[in-house]
Amino acid sequence: MSRIRRTGGPQASAAERPAVARRALARPRGWDWPALALAALAALPILAILLAAPSGGMDAIVHMAGSVLPRYVVNTAALMALTGMLAGFIGVGCAWLVTAAEFPGRRVLGWALVLPLAVPAYIAAYIYADLLDYAGPVQGALRGAFGEGTGALVPPIRSLPGGAFILAIVLYPYVYLLARAAFAAQSLAQFRAARSLGAAPSRAFWRIALPAARPAIAGGLALVLMETLADFGVAEYFAIPTFSTGIFRSWLAMGDKQAALKLAAIMLLFVIALVALEASTRSGRSESRDGRARGAAPLIELSPGRRILASLACALPVLLGFVLPALHLARLATSEAALGATRDLAAYASDSLWLGLATAFACLAAALLLAFARSRSASPLVGGAIRLATLGYALPGALLAVGLLAPLGAFDVELTRFARDTLGYAPGGLLLTGTSLVLIYALSVRFLTVAYNSVESGMATIPANLDAAARSLGAGPARVLARIHAPLLAPSLGAAAALVFIDTLRELPATLILRPFNLETLATRTYRLASDERLAEASIPALILLAAGILPVILLHRTARR
Repeated sequence: MSRIRRTGGPQASAAERPAVARRALARPRGWDWPALALAALAALPILAILLAAPSGGMDAIVHMAGSVLPRYVVNTAALMALTGMLAGFIGVGCAWLVTAAEFPGRRVLGWALVLPLAVPAYIAAYIYADLLDYAGPVQGALRGAFGEGTGALVPPIRSLPGGAFILAIVLYPYVYLLARAAFAAQSLAQFRAARSLGAAPSRAFWRIALPAARPAIAGGLALVLMETLADFGVAEYFAIPTFSTGIFRSWLAMGDKQAALKLAAIMLLFVIALVALEASTRSGRSESRDGRARGAAPLIELSPGRRILASLACALPVLLGFVLPALHLARLATSEAALGATRDLAAYASDSLWLGLATAFACLAAALLLAFARSRSASPLVGGAIRLATLGYALPGALLAVGLLAPLGAFDVELTRFARDTLGYAPGGLLLTGTSLVLIYALSVRFLTVAYNSVESGMATIPANLDAAARSLGAGPARVLARIHAPLLAPSLGAAAALVFIDTLRELPATLILRPFNLETLATRTYRLASDERLAEASIPALILLAAGILPVILLHRTARR
């Protein structure tokens, strides 16, 4: 009888049954095991960094603390702080104007303010350096119009503040989208009550609207800071020593793998802090039933002069973040140097195409399996494993690449030795390291979050009774997934594939570190040409990347408006 009671049999007491049920649900079953295996693969770079970081003892850390580490910490923190302040100011200000006021061009600017997100930050850095350097058209025009010394009035763009400016004008849409949604969902009654009590529009904004939108704004800033921490192209091109550039130089330029792993471990602390910040912003958000509806009267009335200023204030970020880079690239793309560099463009586009398709397929398969396991499992272990597996998007590409190469190198040596000694196969080098398979694996870990979020949102719309009906007819989990879930998830799968594909096209640091020698994508080609100051030759691949980035921006804007 005691045995029956322990296993939750019919003679178990009423008090024991909930505990027994909870223990049964906590145990992984069936399709939980593939999800746990995927989570282990996704967590491999993080675990490798954590395990390898203590090697070498305190002497190595003390040496780094006395040489490069303070510079990396200060520059990275300063770049994040400046970028966050600029992006927050632009994003919150434009979101409030578009939501609360009426001015010429408001409807067009409402969606156009998202367009700078389509411009990769490193491409914006190349363009503004070309425009604002000493030999660029801006300083040249100033010298020609007002004399030789006037060109020095242009602030140096190749600097830490210049890098923060570049990152802010292409990343502020993260703040803008979330702040705009928060402002639109706020209570009209509270704001109007403050105005009826004599509060000026600015005071009502600071005391009512801004505090209510603070969680959403903090979430957008967390995304901006994650992207700034992960940035490699802007920091490398502007010679700003940050963690991303330090990891890249330590691993590839200096061959010091232990230093790279230690820098990656410290960088991981920044990532954990930002992930915790982003997670904390999900609580405290609220919506009101009397939120601002489309076509409603504006909350604040602007004078004719201020309406023009509001239009200019919202148009300036679009001009700086999207229109100017696109026009400059289009002008360079018509030059003879750009047209002459197109002879190998098909090969670079082909490499980018198959790499993007392979990564998209791997992410879709993994996301579909994880979402299906999550919908069928009540195990906390599975839920935690899936959260760990979808952490990759918060990991910078340089950190991910270094974390992956460390354990993979040791495994690859043993695998190659086994193939040679046991199977008689003698490859020219290692079997895995330096191949496209490793790059696809790393990119899949990086962008699995993008695919999973899209698939999970589609999975939530499928009624649970469809699964029950299929199981009652004898269909197993694999058949239910293939015959029911996959067809119903076709729109979500298509959107996920498009987002992963385009993110793969634009990814730079992980591709630079892990790519085979015979693989050149549009992103790496653009980086190599621009680094050699051959921006005209890089203009066409850069323009392709910019055009490709418009699709996820449109999808993101539509999602934010729902």
